[in-house]
Amino acid sequence: MSEPAPQPAPSGGPRLVHTPDELRAALARAGRTALVPTMGALHEGHRSLMRLAREQADTVVVSVFVNPLQFGPNEDFDRYPRTLETDIVACAEEGVDVVFAPTVNTMYPTEQMVTVRAGSMGERFEGAFRPGFFDGVLTVVGKLLHLVGPDVAVFGRKDAQQLAVVRRMVADLNMPVEIIGAPTLRDPDGLATASRNVYLSAEERVSALFLSRALEAGRRVAADGPDAVRAAAGAVLEEAAEATPPVEVDYLALVDPDTFADVTSGHRGEAVLAVAARVGRTRLIDNVSVDL
Repeated sequence: MSEPAPQPAPSGGPRLVHTPDELRAALARAGRTALVPTMGALHEGHRSLMRLAREQADTVVVSVFVNPLQFGPNEDFDRYPRTLETDIVACAEEGVDVVFAPTVNTMYPTEQMVTVRAGSMGERFEGAFRPGFFDGVLTVVGKLLHLVGPDVAVFGRKDAQQLAVVRRMVADLNMPVEIIGAPTLRDPDGLATASRNVYLSAEERVSALFLSRALEAGRRVAADGPDAVRAAAGAVLEEAAEATPPVEVDYLALVDPDTFADVTSGHRGEAVLAVAARVGRTRLIDNVSVDL
């Protein structure tokens, strides 16, 4: 597949580049640089990452790339929303300097034989339900960090396990970049913003709100310890299973934020309460930090 022709950006908007050579030229005098890796279909959550990146650097780069390596054979790679034109407008409104939108052939010109393995951290929770997912994430993030060479990279805390494995990769491989976790942005009804939310019908969205309610129920009893947190959140999810349409829970977990190992009953300090569930055909994830 040939590279797309460069597309004009909105007046005063970001420079749109598609190839590593164009990217290098755009960053020749970039100064301190921040990268926001995305798969496009940008929403308010992504905008909050861009604003945080703007505070951290002279030049903000947003990558827009739907990465095939992190999709399983029965997942939604083909139907994942691709909205580059409106994504560029969003980037312009947030003061982004460069949008890097490569094709699959640009990122993977030949079979990707060498990949980054997430290890045991990538085999639990999201990794158990989506085998190979984190290997695909780390491989593309590693390539993007290499291509952009940012001083900082900003990721959302909504994808808490992804943030943890990216930080571990950067530490283990001595990558010279600071990883910043941005707070989860929520819609007024409490649902965490996500590109996949567009798949939800009105009725499904109502059921999806049980996820944030369960997390908040767990957080409210954090002072009573891990067992109380799990029980409170689990009780809300039991109710969610009887909703119409029902919420089908993949997992509810209370984990260490750095290793994603389950916390013990006697654990004190910071933890992450995480949930993943399906509502209709849409799979959603969410989490909150709790101070036990």
